[in-house]
Amino acid sequence: MENKNDSSSTDLSQFDWLQLKKDIDSEMKIESTEQKFIRKFKENPLVPIGCTVTLGALTYGLWSFRHGRSQMSQYMMRLRIVAQGFTIVAMLVGIGLAAKRAKPDLS
Repeated sequence: MENKNDSSSTDLSQFDWLQLKKDIDSEMKIESTEQKFIRKFKENPLVPIGCTVTLGALTYGLWSFRHGRSQMSQYMMRLRIVAQGFTIVAMLVGIGLAAKRAKPDLS
């Protein structure tokens, strides 16, 4: 009889992570995809703008290539590279600013 009680208490102790997960989930704010996009856009608006410009240049460049407009296609591919670089720089600046805001002042 004691063996069963000892094994059941051992089995329950293995599930402490379930309580921890419930505690964490209760503290976290659940947001929809749209709400997350809006929050991220407000935090660093240059990244979605850079992604949109990159996508637009890529799309128009491929369309130009398909229709035989090779000079415009080349120009759009160059613009796409510039837009990608801009997006990466915007991401790095956003990460740096977020880290600076989150870092407590040690003075």
